[in-house]
Amino acid sequence: MDDFIAARSQMALSLGFHIVFSCIGMVMPFFMAVAHFYWLRTNDVVYRNITKAWSKGVAIFFATGAVSGTVLSFELGLLWPEFMKHAGPIFGMPFSLEGTAFFIEAIALGFFLYGWGRFNKWFHWFTGVVVGVSGLVSGILVVAANAWMNSPAGFDYVNGQYLNIDPIQAMFNDAWFSQALHMCIAAFVATGFAVAGIHALMILKKKNVRFHMQSFRIAAVFACVAALLQPLSGDISAKDVAKRQPAKLAAMEAHFHTEAAAPLIVGGIPDSKAKEVKYALKLPGMLSFMVHSDFQTPVTGLDKIPEQDQPPVAITHFAFQIMVGLGVLMLLISLCYFVAIWKKKSWLQHKWLLRLFVLATPMGFIAVEAGWTVTEVGRQPWIINGIMRTADAVTPMPGIVYSFYIFTAVYISLSLIVTFLLYRQIKMVDKLYDVSPTA
Repeated sequence: MDDFIAARSQMALSLGFHIVFSCIGMVMPFFMAVAHFYWLRTNDVVYRNITKAWSKGVAIFFATGAVSGTVLSFELGLLWPEFMKHAGPIFGMPFSLEGTAFFIEAIALGFFLYGWGRFNKWFHWFTGVVVGVSGLVSGILVVAANAWMNSPAGFDYVNGQYLNIDPIQAMFNDAWFSQALHMCIAAFVATGFAVAGIHALMILKKKNVRFHMQSFRIAAVFACVAALLQPLSGDISAKDVAKRQPAKLAAMEAHFHTEAAAPLIVGGIPDSKAKEVKYALKLPGMLSFMVHSDFQTPVTGLDKIPEQDQPPVAITHFAFQIMVGLGVLMLLISLCYFVAIWKKKSWLQHKWLLRLFVLATPMGFIAVEAGWTVTEVGRQPWIINGIMRTADAVTPMPGIVYSFYIFTAVYISLSLIVTFLLYRQIKMVDKLYDVSPTA
C-alpha cells in the first residue's frame, strides 16, 4: 500500500466510523426529548425510564463522536496539508461555527444528565431539546463544509491563486442545502430503524415488553416518517448532482454514453473497458425524466468527460445501488407500519412486523455508508471539484501507511468498546426498568 492509498484509506476509515457516531448523536436526543415529554404529560414511569435509558446512550455516542471528530480535524492537517493551506481560509467558517454548536451541545447535555430533580421540569426537558437542536446544527455545518468540496464557491481562482474570499458564500454554496437535507433525513432513518430494531428484538424475546414497546413506537415513527421523506430529498440531490457534477451522476448510473431518452439502470455490473453495463435492468427514458423532468432530454454520459477526470465507476455505481435498494426496502417497511397503524391494527400483534424491523436494524447505516461513498468517491479525482486534485493535496510525509494501521486498530477498539457499553446498557435496562407484568 503506497502513501497516497494509505492516506485515502485512513480518511475513509475515520469518516466511516465517525458518520455512525455523529448520526446517532444528532438523532437520539430527539427520541429522548419525545419520551421525556410523554413522561411530563402522562406521569407514566415507563417514559421516564425510557428517557433515562436513552440519555445514557446519548452520552456514550456524544463521547465517542467527540473523539472521532477530533481525530478527523487533526487528520485533515496531517494527511491533506496542501488542501488545508488553500481551503482552510475559505471553508473554515462552518467548522468554527460547528465548534460553537458542539460546546452548546456539551453544556446542554451536562445540564440534562445531572438536572434530574434540580431544575424546573420543563427547563430540564428544554435542555434535552437543545442537545438535539445543537447536534443537528453541528451536523448541518459539517455537511456544508463537505458540500463546498463538491460545489466550490466564495472565491476567485486566478492563476493558481485563491482571491476575493467570501466565507459566507462558501458556506452557503449551491450544494449545501440538498446535501444537508439528504444527510439529516438519512440520520433519522438510520438511527430510527437501528433503535426500533433493537427494541423489536427485545419484544420478541419477551423482555420488559411494555418498556420496549413504547420505545419501539417512538423510534419507529421517526424512522418511518423519515423513510417516506427520503426519496424526495434524494430526488432533489440527484437533480443537483446532475447540474453541478455530471461525471458523478454518470458514474452513479454507470451511464457511459450520452443519449436522449437515457435509461435508468437498475443493478448490473459496469464494464469500464467495454463501456457497458452487464445484467442490468434498463428503464427507457427514466433517467432523462428524473434529471430533466422530460423523457427525451439527453443526459451527459462518461463519454463527454475526459478519461482522467472520470470517477471510479464500479465503486460509485455499486454504492449508489446499495443505498437506493436499502432505501426502497425501508420505505416498504414504513408503508407496512403505517398501514398497520391506520387500517390493519391486527398486524401490530403479529411477529412478522417486528421481525421486519429487526432485519432492518443495520440497513439505514449501511445505506448511509454507501451514500457517503457515492459522495466522496464520485467526486474523484478531485478533492475540490474542478479546482484541486486529490493527488496534489496529499501529504509528502513518508510512512503514512503505519499511521493507517494504528488508526485502524484504534477505531476497531473504539467500536468494540462502544458495542460492549451498549450491550451492558441494554442488559441494565431490563434489570433496572422492568415494570412490565408480562416481562
